[in-house]
Amino acid sequence: MALRVYLNGEIVDDDKAFISASDGGLLHSIGLFETVRVYGGVVFRLDEHIARMMRSAERLDLTLRQSADDIRQAAAAVIEANELRDGRMRITVTRGPVGVDAEDLRSTLLVTCAGEVGYPPAYYEKGMSVAIAAARVNPADLIAGHKTLNYWPRLLTLQAARQQHCGEALWLTIDNRLAEGCISNVFLVTDGRVRTPALDTPVLAGVTRAAVLECCEADDIPVAETALGRDDLNAAEEVFLTNSLMEVMPVVLVDRRTVGNGKPGQTTQRVAQLFHALVAKETAR
Repeated sequence: MALRVYLNGEIVDDDKAFISASDGGLLHSIGLFETVRVYGGVVFRLDEHIARMMRSAERLDLTLRQSADDIRQAAAAVIEANELRDGRMRITVTRGPVGVDAEDLRSTLLVTCAGEVGYPPAYYEKGMSVAIAAARVNPADLIAGHKTLNYWPRLLTLQAARQQHCGEALWLTIDNRLAEGCISNVFLVTDGRVRTPALDTPVLAGVTRAAVLECCEADDIPVAETALGRDDLNAAEEVFLTNSLMEVMPVVLVDRRTVGNGKPGQTTQRVAQLFHALVAKETAR
């Protein structure tokens, strides 16, 4: 059965969803996207994902004709049309056709989904290996910290990491601060304390990142958002990554350097348990 997608007010088969040849997302990568996870037919923290998209749109001067409620309804329509229980969903907004006066702009809203989700179980059991990205984050980059359609540098870096048999690559800033993964946020654990780079590093304000911070605070696990460097990464006893699809991913090798004892750590496993409990609570019907 063909997947059904939402495009500008309609549910259509994915192979019949067409956008304008002059769409700014196609021509200039002017757009934003959110990848969300669906559990039992419920999107985990959809409102937080939409709010992040809206904040970025305002900051980057992207005029959206759709409201937050329009996006919620589109997501619900895609879940219903595909009878989706567990999987992933992508919400994409673009500027719409270029060369149109501001008052006539028609931003594009596309919502798609897939039933496949997650990473190999071995990654969670044994831990993931990650590389250090050759490229660097420039804090002066206007789109740094935003989930824009201009994802090619991240995907090229991720591809290079996978050629080294790594599942992710960690980015440093041009002034040598630890930032984030290509598609994830990063956490370090030292002496039972959990730390993650502050948002003004800059890094993406991950929805799963925020949920993990909440879980740590609720369980009295010391946690902080702070400036971190390569030395902090090298000294970490545990490292884990977060995003909507991987959830909480243990890391056991960083640039061929063993993390801790080379196995997923106790704090990482505890955080994963807390996160799964939070998801179950918030997506229960």
